[in-house]
Amino acid sequence: MSTTQDNNMDNEAIGGNDTRSLTRRVADKFMTGKGIFTFLRSSVSSQIASWIDMGVCFVFYAWVFMPLGKDPLRSFLATAIGLVVGGVVNCCINYKFTFRAEHCSVKAVAVKYFLIWGGSFLLNLLGTTALDHLLQHAGWLQQIGFKADGIFVFARLAVSLIVSLAWNFLLQKNFVYVYTRFDPFAIKFVDSITPHRKRHKTSKENTRQSKMTKSIEEK
Repeated sequence: MSTTQDNNMDNEAIGGNDTRSLTRRVADKFMTGKGIFTFLRSSVSSQIASWIDMGVCFVFYAWVFMPLGKDPLRSFLATAIGLVVGGVVNCCINYKFTFRAEHCSVKAVAVKYFLIWGGSFLLNLLGTTALDHLLQHAGWLQQIGFKADGIFVFARLAVSLIVSLAWNFLLQKNFVYVYTRFDPFAIKFVDSITPHRKRHKTSKENTRQSKMTKSIEEK
């Protein structure tokens, strides 16, 4: 009887270890795997950024810009603010988690991301504004119970999903978070507009000038 119980306990322990091992392998694949796992990580990152974007956007649309009524400027401004916040969050998560791009220069990634994000910004902004404006004036939607806020949320989600899959993921995977020939130019651009870099260059020039002056005086 005791032997049977020991065997059952051993089998349960082995089964538990197998389950934990499988869970660990799946988790490792999700965190570091390529192909479909990269897409899944990108989807998670995109969802997090999108919900933050949507939350900020809706807060501004529903409360801050409420006095604008049905003016297209209301959805335009709310969408713009949400996109900026969501874009920053998405870039940071993708760099560390989705594409694990620590091997890439932060400066180059920032410039490339800004370029792609700019295109995404315009597509989301213009797409959401246009679709929202179109649907807000579709009388049959209001007749069946849709309100202005609900129509805006639908327009925002629909456009965001299309842009996320057809634009953001493909270009981030193949351009933003990999080394490209554009990287050196991006790095030089950032260095040229960075005050710290300019001070560093000025300091070097002053040191070099000081050495030259001292050398001349010694002669």
